[in-house]
Amino acid sequence: MKKNIYKTPRHRMSGGIGLIEAVAGVSIISIFIFSLMLATQLSQKIVGESVRNIQASFLLEEGADAVKIFRDTSWSSGIGSLAAGTDYFFTYNGTTWVSTNSNVYIDEIFERKLTLDNVYRDANDDIAPSGTLDSGTKKATVGISWLGRTGTTTKSTSFYLTDLFSN
Repeated sequence: MKKNIYKTPRHRMSGGIGLIEAVAGVSIISIFIFSLMLATQLSQKIVGESVRNIQASFLLEEGADAVKIFRDTSWSSGIGSLAAGTDYFFTYNGTTWVSTNSNVYIDEIFERKLTLDNVYRDANDDIAPSGTLDSGTKKATVGISWLGRTGTTTKSTSFYLTDLFSN
């Protein structure tokens, strides 16, 4: 009887291949889980930045409203008494908004400041870079900044204030 030397039983060859398949399967699953964890972590950071950006927008709007309250309360003791080109910070003292030269951090994250600039008028009474000083008008710039994932982020808004109530 002739033996076929090329035919070997299957159970002898499958032991090592099964182990390789198991290692490959575990590796693929591990890479997938690790990638999923990284994607989740990155999305959490991005969501956190979006929340900070929205908070900053609301704080910026609140700051602009606070400056208008300074104007409405008294031009001479509010806006008129602040030096042009100087950074001011403001906070709510429980009754009203007050300005200060000391930095005030909101939630220990956001820094909000106010800068006032003088306004000049040309011969046509239009706002111009130089000309006659308009003591009843100031340019206000409210800015907010915070330390984010990619560095310091800053937002600002500028608007003109006038001595609307002659107070």
